[in-house]
Amino acid sequence: MMNNSGPAVAVSGLQVVRGRRRVIPGLDLEIPGGQVVGLLGPSGSGKSTLMRCIVGVQVVESGTVTVLGHPAGSAVLRDRVGYVTQSPSVYADLSVRDNVTYFGRAVGLRGAELREAVDRTLAEVDLTSYADQLVQDLSGGQESRVSLAAALVGRPSLLVLDEPTVGLDPVLRRDLWDLFRHLADRGHSLVVSSHVMDEATRCDRLVLLREGRVLADVTPAELLQQTGAVDADAAFLALIDAETARTAGSGERSAS
Repeated sequence: MMNNSGPAVAVSGLQVVRGRRRVIPGLDLEIPGGQVVGLLGPSGSGKSTLMRCIVGVQVVESGTVTVLGHPAGSAVLRDRVGYVTQSPSVYADLSVRDNVTYFGRAVGLRGAELREAVDRTLAEVDLTSYADQLVQDLSGGQESRVSLAAALVGRPSLLVLDEPTVGLDPVLRRDLWDLFRHLADRGHSLVVSSHVMDEATRCDRLVLLREGRVLADVTPAELLQQTGAVDADAAFLALIDAETARTAGSGERSAS
């Protein structure tokens, strides 16, 4: 088990500008360790940008992002943070096994430990029967699973997964969420983004974003209780409606 005495991620005063648009206008957020935290919101809400900040590949205008006690992007975090982007980030001209082996070596695995980790990870993402196929010959969903395996093989302390279940069949989606739960139960921290609200019920905590702002930072049960909704979809829409009404009211008071 890992030590989760402090937050896995601490964000303070974060502002990000892309082009001429301020996509994150000033964000404060703590993501607890040892939990599956769902980062939810519609397209353009800032989910991917926030994830890029957490892994240290996004230029920020101001504010701080601390990951596992270190500034985001620090060298010490390279083998402690796994990142899966929306687009597959593996080598098309290598086999599935060679890709996962390569990324295992990159985080320091060797010998029997490496071979066992590769075999275990391929089984977890249901790619064992495709292990010797070139990635370029796989379907889009299978290629996405290779990216997930590459991030999982080293069992990082923090996994940052940007919509990892998009394009996957319901059975594999269920199995992957079971795997995420298993990892969290063993002390790993996971940040999983999605725009599919029914996945919210599988998270320990939910952070709902809209236009780079936090609408809610709650457990699934608290979300339903606070909104009086029957499911996550209805709850999120209720929050958006309430925020829209609040913003419109503020605009009217300013105009008067």
